[in-house]
Amino acid sequence: MRKNKEKNKLVGIIKITAKPIGFVMIEGRNDDTIVFEENLNCALDKDEVEVEIIGKDRDRKKGRITKIIRRNKTEFVGTIEKTGNTFSFTPDDFKFYKKVELRVFPKEIKDGEKALVKIKEWTNPNLSPVGEIIKIIGKKGEHETEMQSILLDKGIVYNFPPEVEKEAEKIAKEFGKNQNKNFDSSSLKGSHGTQNFHSGFSATNRKDFRNITTFTIDPADAKDFDDALSYEDLGAEKIRVGVHIADVSHFVKPGTALDREAEKRSFSTYLVDRTIPMLPEVLSNGLCSLVPNVDRLAFSAVFDIEKNTGKILSCWFGKTIINSDKRFSYEEAQNLLDSANSEKSSSSESPRASSLRSARLSSEDFFQNSLLNLNRIANIYREENKKNGTIEFETDEVKFELDEKGKPLSIYKKPRLDTMKMIEDWMLLANKEVAKFISDKVGKRGGASIFRIHDLPKMEKIEELAIFVRALGHELPIKNGEISAKDINILLKQIEGHASESLIKTAAIRSMAKAEYSTKNIGHFGLAFEYYTHFTSPIRRYPDLVIHRILEKYLSNQPISKNEFGKYEKIAQEASEKEIMVQEAERDSIKYKQVEFMQDKIGKEFDAIISGVTEWGMYVEDPETKAEGLIRIKDLGDDYYKLDQKNYCIKGEHTKKKFSLGGSVRVRLSAADLDRKTLDFKLV
Repeated sequence: MRKNKEKNKLVGIIKITAKPIGFVMIEGRNDDTIVFEENLNCALDKDEVEVEIIGKDRDRKKGRITKIIRRNKTEFVGTIEKTGNTFSFTPDDFKFYKKVELRVFPKEIKDGEKALVKIKEWTNPNLSPVGEIIKIIGKKGEHETEMQSILLDKGIVYNFPPEVEKEAEKIAKEFGKNQNKNFDSSSLKGSHGTQNFHSGFSATNRKDFRNITTFTIDPADAKDFDDALSYEDLGAEKIRVGVHIADVSHFVKPGTALDREAEKRSFSTYLVDRTIPMLPEVLSNGLCSLVPNVDRLAFSAVFDIEKNTGKILSCWFGKTIINSDKRFSYEEAQNLLDSANSEKSSSSESPRASSLRSARLSSEDFFQNSLLNLNRIANIYREENKKNGTIEFETDEVKFELDEKGKPLSIYKKPRLDTMKMIEDWMLLANKEVAKFISDKVGKRGGASIFRIHDLPKMEKIEELAIFVRALGHELPIKNGEISAKDINILLKQIEGHASESLIKTAAIRSMAKAEYSTKNIGHFGLAFEYYTHFTSPIRRYPDLVIHRILEKYLSNQPISKNEFGKYEKIAQEASEKEIMVQEAERDSIKYKQVEFMQDKIGKEFDAIISGVTEWGMYVEDPETKAEGLIRIKDLGDDYYKLDQKNYCIKGEHTKKKFSLGGSVRVRLSAADLDRKTLDFKLV
């Protein structure tokens, strides 16, 4: 928040509750300014506003909005309502506290339909805002309507503009025509072999990995394969591991319609039933995807490693061509690891380079040795990272089984497999080493690159966490007003198996800052990495695509002009903001389906975990479905309960009875509201 020239006037971002009451946050301070409904003066949630301090409300400053400086958004999803011969619009966002007047509407409009509406004008708080219908989405409550509503509410567009689709189709067609030329071995650096492998990089030539054992490991339902691993035994107890990433930058060039659209989207979005890709499917699932048995262009990080210790002997970055031998699902690769016997294949030769060359080796033993060694070395790196302070917060993810109409039939937790951890560890290594290489080039201040950073937790949050942990019989050491990720990891190790484990983990997660993109490298607190970036997912993350371009420039000794510095800052900031919107959409789709699944279970009892405590009640979560709902403080009944924020609990004033974060309670589902995507519970 910044001060205006006029006395008692400040500028900041307002957050509005459903009551509605606004809170204008003051940057760098813990307090805020409360704004009651009569003083909101047309301000909406997350608008940038000017607020005048007009007094006090208990221990808070009280304010009045005097100016809307910038609207956070002007387009809203909601429901059309008919009254007589007129129609109005009620936004789904319950922080939008007024009905919207519709003066013009299509003839085919129907009561109860959902629509996307643009707020055209609203300057008088005594009048309703005026809106214009942009799009009729469909019948409220239908699966397709609700999923489209979630996307549109976050500004995520499903279909690509015609010029973007056309450009993508043209690229695919032209590349297909010239495929033989593109993959002609004479234009490549030939067998990459041990000899001269780490010689200079050429942007026009690629190293050829098509004769090396290569495979992808992804979710069973994945279609866009960003990454592949290759494995080669070099002899003398050395191996070569390639982390091969789809070379999206070869096809998506700066300044094109494709690039502008990718930057605008910034990420692919994954709802419960669909993917909204960052790139058109002809690229994301086709030309760029590292599908098996097809020549593909890649940008690779290749590591020569001591086989027994995992020590990295050398590292090379550059453009490559690969041909994946197999597409594993996580489950398939895990089964292969689990069924590994003492006799392991020692060959690192690709099926393509075998004596028959035209035949693929059918035996699973062929891949077993590669997987076993990759997993073993990944475990070494994981343990090293943990010793250095990487925080390991294991969180559950849920999947849905849907019928043909999108109705949820079951919800189940995704298992956390060793193969998932293995892939993550190799991707972490590639991201870290690319960041280190780039940082060496540009200097530790950054500037001409984009880093993935994670700031230190705010000290007041950590102090509160330390007090809370001590109350439960554990210690979180704070040294000279600071804490390290290693200290948090030691604490997490100490509480393994304790009754308070879930409670402390939940509280620790909530004390952390959020990771984001920045041109200024401050390191990654949660990973305990001095250098980190995103390099490994350019099909689904725009910052990764930009990093590919930056890395290629540094490898080719091309200068990065000063005007690009500002461009990278803009990309980093906008990607950080867009990431939040995408994550909100993904969470909303999960919440909607969880509430829909629970609708026919009203009255049923559950053993739940307290997942949050607030002034208005406590949130509880069903461990099986991860569905979360509210027990209102007024429904606790047997005492006057108040929030004890420092101790993460709600406490009875007379009985001193406590409901603590992470505690277990028996509850009954009392309501399931699809409009609000909320569940209500009561204690049993």
